[in-house]
Amino acid sequence: MKKFNRTLVTTALPYANGPVHIGHLAGVYVPADIYVRYLRMKGEDVLLIGGSDEHGVPITIKAQKEGITPQDVVDKYHNIIKDSFEKFGISFDVYSRTSNDIHHETASEFFKTLHEKGEFIEKTSEQYYDAEANQFLADRYITGTCPHCKSEGAYGDQCESCGTSLNATDLIDPRSSITGNKPELKETKHWYLPLDKYEPYLKQWILEEHKEWKPNVYGQCKSWLDNGLHPRAVTRDLNWGVPVPVDGGEGKVLYVWFDAPIGYISATKEHTPDWEKYWKAEDSKMVHFIGKDNIVFHCIIFPSMLKAEGSYILPENVPSNEFLNLEGDKISTSRNWAVWLHEYLEEFPEKQDVLRYVLTANAPETKDNDFTWKDFQARNNNELVAILGNFVNRALVLTHKYYKGIVPEAGELNDFDKETLAEIPVIKANVEKNLETYHFREALKEAMNLARLGNKYLADTEPWKVIKTDEERVKTIMNICLQISTNLSTLMEPFLPFTAIRLREFLNIEALAWENIGENVIEAGHQINKATLLFEKIEDATIQEQVDKLLATKAANEAENKPVTPAKDNINFDDFMKMDVRVGTITEAEKVAKTKKLLKLTVDTGIDQRTVVSGIAEHYKPEEIIGKQVSILVNLEPKKLKGIESQGMILMAEDADGKLSFVSPDQAVKPGSEIR
Repeated sequence: MKKFNRTLVTTALPYANGPVHIGHLAGVYVPADIYVRYLRMKGEDVLLIGGSDEHGVPITIKAQKEGITPQDVVDKYHNIIKDSFEKFGISFDVYSRTSNDIHHETASEFFKTLHEKGEFIEKTSEQYYDAEANQFLADRYITGTCPHCKSEGAYGDQCESCGTSLNATDLIDPRSSITGNKPELKETKHWYLPLDKYEPYLKQWILEEHKEWKPNVYGQCKSWLDNGLHPRAVTRDLNWGVPVPVDGGEGKVLYVWFDAPIGYISATKEHTPDWEKYWKAEDSKMVHFIGKDNIVFHCIIFPSMLKAEGSYILPENVPSNEFLNLEGDKISTSRNWAVWLHEYLEEFPEKQDVLRYVLTANAPETKDNDFTWKDFQARNNNELVAILGNFVNRALVLTHKYYKGIVPEAGELNDFDKETLAEIPVIKANVEKNLETYHFREALKEAMNLARLGNKYLADTEPWKVIKTDEERVKTIMNICLQISTNLSTLMEPFLPFTAIRLREFLNIEALAWENIGENVIEAGHQINKATLLFEKIEDATIQEQVDKLLATKAANEAENKPVTPAKDNINFDDFMKMDVRVGTITEAEKVAKTKKLLKLTVDTGIDQRTVVSGIAEHYKPEEIIGKQVSILVNLEPKKLKGIESQGMILMAEDADGKLSFVSPDQAVKPGSEIR
């Protein structure tokens, strides 16, 4: 196996058009952070590189919707994303952004190098153009029906329902998302990277030399390579992004999937003047952490770019995860169906590690997995509280109870003691094996086995009983429990960094190196601090609040998508003219006794003061509608409701979600004014 002297870890650049959610964390950032923390604890030279992707069509679409500039959008969301990552403990060495000057310079130079080497093909092709908007349409500005799964709303570059990468011309019934018009094909010139030129190399490099890659990554790459690669455009007709830096590039920018991965290079440059040793030295290892929708870009396109340039190393591994769903439904930014990280940090203060634990324990490493709030609660209460927290708390509380917090000296170890301590290096080795092969879910499970070992040791030795007859034996038992607790503070650190810090504070020790795991790491006579609970139970009411929040989101989405009620059959003009609708003013209002929906209203119609019974009590309080001008049908035949004669009907507008609103004039008019 090849020996590496340093490791460069990159994480997919999130689009700065919205906050990050738990799907991002589970797919990319938590596993990357675990891996890097582990390498740092081993004393290895490692960099964790990240940043915001601030170019591309999702940014311009967001800006258009909000009526602001693309720069306004990226400034807002870059700061939200960066702050969320910092508070969540994602330990980037640098978190940059692709709008920085150093990135524009790096991406431009990279393009010019390939251009000067003759690596591009210049080609004029027909692309979709929106005549009304007077612009060529980027892939994300075109929607239509996916030719593969027939889902509507597929984008010009990818169908989000089935995950298939597309060309805009593949779509059935394409439409411009700017005007809704059917776009026309119009000629435009672009630069293409001939991926087919690198196909033989990629087949050897991936299919033969990297069979150890995760099956989902290897399989997707094999599918692309088996189907044959084709030249791919690396420029776009847009005004937001890195300008094409050669003659003829006016009004064009680098395609975001050419520009974005170069962001890893520019961010490393920003961090250190020695950036080249991480990117160009043969003894450097590069690992990309990405989601499965980015596999082709990091395994096919970016390596082809690096190979074309000629001086860069290629990734040693691309450990992509599958998707994380939420309560049985696909996470969707547009539908607000997500658990947003910045909101979680506000609603669950000091519980970063709970979410880190749940997302790792339920990581979608081999298939799509589902996050539910009930599972979140169960893993916290039944695993973090009942296993890890329980053992640490008992070990520390008993030490304070019996020895005033001073680590007792162990006496002679019996066979059970030796067997227990011998398990620690075995658990460590199992954790290492899984971390080195990017199986973070199994690595966490193995790490938790150390807490399980501690609980079993305490339950089997029963120091609370033995203290009555053999105090010397209890000293040995508690010493071993504290050794296990100290080892836990190190073994758990990659997964639960905030918990590891708290545990070290309880134990009154400094951070330990990974190599210390399994050693006698806390000495007799050492004073430990009093401990509070590492984790607290999460109650049903707290979880129900989150479930209700999602249910409200679902209801809002369903209401928004609810079709408008079809028009009723036509009536003739004479029938319409029989209705006498006027503006009236509500002068009195009260609830009708023993009903939920009815209000008794007194309305000044300009003709008279009349009583109207209206089913609006669930939408309006009586006191808030006094003086409200409304539309009233005054020649409706009177009808008795709950013993009250109602002399007319108040006209209401009913929204898709059933909400009622008054139909009122936009300015005050005289009661009795006719509505025509």
